[in-house]
Amino acid sequence: MMEEINPVISFVSPVYMAEKIVDKLVVEIQKVMITINQPYEIILVDDRSPDKSWEKMKAIANKFSEVKSVRLSRNFGQHPTIMAGLSMAKGEWIVVMDCDLQDQPKEVVKLFNKAKEGFDVVLAKRKNRQDGFFKKTSSFIFSKIYGYFTDTNYDNEIANFGIYHNKVIKSILEISDSIKFFPLFIKFVGYNSTSIIVEHAKREEGNSSYNYIKLVSLAFNSIISFSNKPLKLFVKFGLMISAISFMFGLYNIYLTLTNQIDVLGYSSIIVSIWFLSGIIITTTGVTGIYVGKIFDQTKNRPVFIIDEIR
Repeated sequence: MMEEINPVISFVSPVYMAEKIVDKLVVEIQKVMITINQPYEIILVDDRSPDKSWEKMKAIANKFSEVKSVRLSRNFGQHPTIMAGLSMAKGEWIVVMDCDLQDQPKEVVKLFNKAKEGFDVVLAKRKNRQDGFFKKTSSFIFSKIYGYFTDTNYDNEIANFGIYHNKVIKSILEISDSIKFFPLFIKFVGYNSTSIIVEHAKREEGNSSYNYIKLVSLAFNSIISFSNKPLKLFVKFGLMISAISFMFGLYNIYLTLTNQIDVLGYSSIIVSIWFLSGIIITTTGVTGIYVGKIFDQTKNRPVFIIDEIR
């Protein structure tokens, strides 16, 4: 019986609506690994895609021994799907890339060579992003908002694509946050990291599964998960309103004592009530959201469930 050779490089790719390109993805990776000439494995994780991606993935796994196809029990989202693949990766190095071939497998040669210089993380910085205006704009806005709320620099030209040492991935898998966002986890765990410029390709087939609502939800959940700055801002805002109200009260006392007020202002009272009520409701709502996230975390539910492995 032949001894199983552990892979040096594991490829992890979340798959969704990719029935027309998943086989090409595998072929392109195989071409690259002929150049690198190291044992490898390819882990494709189907996020319960509604098309025929799973049928294609099963056929590919049956054809190539280095390919492992995994299907989740339902649609969990891109980043939990990545975590599912990472949990099965055995390589010393793990490459994470999207399945749409905008992350080009040929660029892995650059990433791997850079990693061998002594880096634990080599991120792919996309040169001349080939995304649409909406996606590039929303990514830029998210990077600025997230950077502000977390007091960090977040580069919107860097996403999931990169090569990571297995000790980095082990650290990421130990993070128990119920909200998963792979690029932020990479930033959180640290290690010796760098980035290199890679070519970014146009999407081969279909459109991105992220619509406006999903992008806003992802951005909101990521900020809530990684920062308590919104709560701090509301505290500062509340103190500022209190200070202004106190000064305004002193001013009104002065006007009363000097007989400068003839008729009490009905409009100003109504505006003040609605304004302060809005602040109270908003602050309570933000606090409630944080409490809800704590509740979700304490339930400790799995962030993904594997249904089938081929």
